[in-house]
Amino acid sequence: MQTPRLTPYLIFNGNCRQAMTFYQQCLGGELMVQTYEGTPAAEQVGPEVLQNVLHSSLTTADMVLLASDSGLGPAAKGDMVSLSLNCQSPEEIQRLFEQLSVGGTVTMPLQDTFWGATFGMFADQFGIDWMLNYDKPQQ
Repeated sequence: MQTPRLTPYLIFNGNCRQAMTFYQQCLGGELMVQTYEGTPAAEQVGPEVLQNVLHSSLTTADMVLLASDSGLGPAAKGDMVSLSLNCQSPEEIQRLFEQLSVGGTVTMPLQDTFWGATFGMFADQFGIDWMLNYDKPQQ
């Protein structure tokens, strides 16, 4: 059985693009940045946040680093890193979400997203923030 890929996910307070560009300069790799503007998520944030980063990734042969700006208020030290699991099937994401969130607090139940994935978030019983994602096959 292939295990899901564990990836750090960083949260910034409006300077995600600057941070990820800096990390790219230091580490190399391909940088992808998507802002809130033009996405369904734009409806949930104020106009001053539209140019902030909704999602970004820095990818090299050996590393993936994910990041975004906080869209729902400032992130504080301790809230700025989550663990992200990219799951391989609907069954896997359901199983891992149920198992890892036991005794924790679900902050976003598993749901279909505008980017074509099933996604959910929670803090586990130890206070660690998790994001689980399953990219659905394109039709």
